[in-house]
Amino acid sequence: MSYRIIIPSRFSSSRLPGKPLADIAGKPMIQRVYEAAIKSSASDVIIAADDQRIVDVCEAFGAPVCVTSPEHPSGTDRLQEAASILNLKDSDVIVNVQGDEPLMPVSVIEQVADNLIQRPDVAIATLCEPITETEQLSNPNVVKTMFSATGRALYFSRSEIPHPRDDRSQQIAYRHLGIYAYRVRFLHDYVSWPEVPIEQCEKLEQLRALHFDAAMHVDIACDTIPPGVDTQADLDVVRSLFEQ
Repeated sequence: MSYRIIIPSRFSSSRLPGKPLADIAGKPMIQRVYEAAIKSSASDVIIAADDQRIVDVCEAFGAPVCVTSPEHPSGTDRLQEAASILNLKDSDVIVNVQGDEPLMPVSVIEQVADNLIQRPDVAIATLCEPITETEQLSNPNVVKTMFSATGRALYFSRSEIPHPRDDRSQQIAYRHLGIYAYRVRFLHDYVSWPEVPIEQCEKLEQLRALHFDAAMHVDIACDTIPPGVDTQADLDVVRSLFEQ
């Protein structure tokens, strides 16, 4: 089974307005993300934009782009609208590559897509990495996850999970990475579900999927995913990496 990549791209950002069009070594960030994504084996790579300024830039460098509402509360909602616009089948597989991750490794894209394709009973696949820095355990911006022996997601939290009751040297913790593969049917289901208390409490939309018993597979990423761009400081770091 093949898969598609959809790159949600939102113009407004409270921390970095106009982020998709920020220059990185002579090209807008959204172009850098697109050029990384097309190195994969995806059958199509499409940008889902919410602003005509993004659309104009994408069309200028030759990327397929579909226009989605600026009112979506999350990238998942934007992805679902794009899937509807593209008239994708329920069984189709989409990998969501964030529009602010220009350094996303192709190996990781292929891994999350294959994990979903090989598991027909799973609706979503995502990735994580071991936490090796103690300060990340208490950092609410670092989302933690736990999964079963077969890779099924058990929970996601901004808090430390699991909590070592007696011996911190035995701590095992994983940081969730924000790359997903979805079956289109799940996306249609997801937007029909209301927000749930644990999602509202943690501000983590993947908890809605767990609440409604959507099967989610979690795997340890096969490669290191460099940081994305949320702030001006992040952008400065990414710019320096491209310049190197």
